[in-house]
This record gives sequence, structure tokens and C-alpha cells, in this order.
Amino acid sequence: MLITATELKNNLGKYLALAANHNIYITKNGKCIAKLTSANADKVALLDSLVGIVRESNLTLDDVKRERLQKQ
Repeated sequence: MLITATELKNNLGKYLALAANHNIYITKNGKCIAKLTSANADKVALLDSLVGIVRESNLTLDDVKRERLQKQ
């Protein structure tokens, strides 16, 4: 959903409720300046992005860190 900063200011409660289930992009002077989203959605997206990073093995946390640093 795309709204202006003025629309957000005038109807903040409405958009806070909508943000629980939708991403809301806020524009100012025709440019997208912010995104209002659910805090839970960000956690789920972060977990989804981590799936598959660590192979199933007997690696320790230090082994995984070392491997990730070598790839950079």
C-alpha cells in the first residue's frame, strides 16, 4: 500500500492497524521515504533469510562464524 506522509499523519491509527497485515510505503514529495510494517513480519522475514545458511553437520558456532568470514 502506498500513501503520502500527510495521509499517514491524518489517519495514523488506521494505518497502524493496517500495518499488522500489510506493508505500507510512505511517500513525501513523490518519493518513497519510509516503510511501515509489522514487527512480527520482520522477524519472520529474517528467519526465512537464514534458512539454509548453516549446513546440517557437527559444526560449532565458532566454525560457522569462521566459515562465513572466509566467504567475505
